[in-house]
Amino acid sequence: MALKSVFRSLSFVSAIFAFVLMLTVSGQAASQTVLIPSPPQIAGSSYVLMDPKSGRIIMEENSNERLPPASLTKMMTAYIVERELDEGRISMSDMVPISVNAWKTEGSRTFIKEGTSVSVEDLLKGVIIQSGNDASVALAEFVAGSEGAFVDIMNQQAQLLGMKDTHFQNATGLPAADHFSTAYDLAVLARAIINDYPENYPIYAEKHFTYNNIRQPNRNSLLWRDESVDGLKTGHTEEAGYCLVASAKRNDTRFIATVMGTSSSEARSQEIQKMLNYGFRYYESERLFRAGQELIEAKVWGGQSDKLSVGMLEDAYVTIPRGSRNSLESSVDLDSVIKAPIRAGDELGRVKVSFNGEVLIDQPVLALTEVPEGGLFKRIWDAIKLFFVQLFQ
Repeated sequence: MALKSVFRSLSFVSAIFAFVLMLTVSGQAASQTVLIPSPPQIAGSSYVLMDPKSGRIIMEENSNERLPPASLTKMMTAYIVERELDEGRISMSDMVPISVNAWKTEGSRTFIKEGTSVSVEDLLKGVIIQSGNDASVALAEFVAGSEGAFVDIMNQQAQLLGMKDTHFQNATGLPAADHFSTAYDLAVLARAIINDYPENYPIYAEKHFTYNNIRQPNRNSLLWRDESVDGLKTGHTEEAGYCLVASAKRNDTRFIATVMGTSSSEARSQEIQKMLNYGFRYYESERLFRAGQELIEAKVWGGQSDKLSVGMLEDAYVTIPRGSRNSLESSVDLDSVIKAPIRAGDELGRVKVSFNGEVLIDQPVLALTEVPEGGLFKRIWDAIKLFFVQLFQ
């Protein structure tokens, strides 16, 4: 059924509700011009700054360029382990047998010993905090039987998350042909880690982890410099340079910053800090609509009820320049005629929110409740009324 403007196609009562919605979003104050400087220059091969709630990109350069991700790879290793934990296939207390293959893995280490067993919790902390290659291989073998099988899962999961320019060859990030990702894809992965498994996310903020009597610091130095930073992961190889994916939250706004290919560990921290400071200084994240919130009350024909609550099943966020909420414009377009029966979750139209002509939200609005079909007399009577309504429109 064709969609028409809410102010043309809805009944008078529904149009009033739509107008109230617009006032709720836009406010009654006049629009104002918000001045924002150009983003800072970032010394890296590629970078991106994202709001994980709305998915909006604030600044980027070469963010889809395929580059070696080094130990940023371990974000996917950890994500898959967290998914297995969430779905109940493994637990933090499970003991993982350490193979010779895991024990001998080169590079950064948690210093696990062949022939021993280590808990999933300790290994996960070894991956996230210490960047342990040996811990990564041990978990890969435990989850999938072998690192190669685990890599297949990694690549499948990357596709499910929409990481279109990512391909893994191992669970560690050690240099390998055809092993690549992008700044954007890694921000998408960080967003999934934060949003999908928040119960495990505090691990990414831990500054030290001790295993086998060896205490190692988290290589993300921003955890010490900026109290709003609470993750995520560093990476470095000669081929990849120094890389970092970091996230910070100030008040109700969170940003994810990714930089790849910087010249030193200090440089990656400085560049990320510049990106985060720019984002927090000039932008904010706003929740406009709550899940299950009634946005409009629609007219229903031929149902047991004449009215229906319409809204969204998920929270809707926008990322906007600070102080610009009053400049937002919104509209709700519903089907011109809504007939029963209606099931909860049926799509009935769309809601759009824009800022200075840029569409920030364009999402379906759904029935929040069901409306069963009315009796025969009710259907006949509503059909007669609808005929005359459409005739005069």
